[in-house]
Amino acid sequence: MTARYVHVDVFAAGPMSGNGLAVFLHTEGWPTSVMQRLTREMRQIESIFLSHVGEDGASARIFTEDEELPFAGHPVLGAAAVLHRECAGDAGERTWYLRLVDRTVTVTTSIAGGGISAEMNQGPATFGAPLSAGEAAPLLQRLRLAAGDVADGLPLQVVSTGLPYLVVPVRSDALGRAGVTAGRELEVLLAHVGARFAYLVDPVAREGRSWDNVGRIEDIATGSAAGPVGAYLWAHGQADDATAFELLQGRYLGRPSRLRVRRDGKGNIFVGGEVWPFARGELDIAVLHA
Repeated sequence: MTARYVHVDVFAAGPMSGNGLAVFLHTEGWPTSVMQRLTREMRQIESIFLSHVGEDGASARIFTEDEELPFAGHPVLGAAAVLHRECAGDAGERTWYLRLVDRTVTVTTSIAGGGISAEMNQGPATFGAPLSAGEAAPLLQRLRLAAGDVADGLPLQVVSTGLPYLVVPVRSDALGRAGVTAGRELEVLLAHVGARFAYLVDPVAREGRSWDNVGRIEDIATGSAAGPVGAYLWAHGQADDATAFELLQGRYLGRPSRLRVRRDGKGNIFVGGEVWPFARGELDIAVLHA
């Protein structure tokens, strides 16, 4: 069988910017092990696999190099943009339903110059209790930070719109010095406070950074964190309740990205950006026997 995929750049200002993504099409019957191995082969932060593609959406599974995720932001937006190109052509605004492992995410797409504008509804945010200084200290150490690097008057706090992030508000001068100490200690500490990953944000510049939990890979643009970060900034008076804003990310990797964040009157949080198609291809292997 022929296995097709599309390479797109998400949260991008044009091709070869933003966060790259491989979108695999018509993956009905593919084993989990094959999807995991293909994700490692593509060397992107994540890949997404679409099956049962229809006029209104598709079923989807998302993988990092290490694991399957229940939700991730830039794969959902990138997949919806590919569906627009594959199924809607030059049509105006379209709404897609991406059926993930345990939830369905609604994404709206429209043509925007040479790219496609995509925005997903992440739903309302849920909050954990602010961390105490004792809980925060070992986490900050694993992020190569100290208590003095935390933005004045703001707590570390777990926030989720589908994937729980520990939001770490930092001073502008600390963002560039941060990182993740190698090893599994950060992952254990995050699990203890109910978080899957950590996201550092400078609330003044509205710029963020995020890594995998062993310090191997820095993410270029983290859509699943943008919703929690928006909810956090609104909750702590760091953003205007009625105004959308842009979250910046990727500067330290030479791939500056812009993530649009807004909230409606019901508390639903929307995250969006531009998606630029870059390449498409076919695998030269019999994928089910890889």
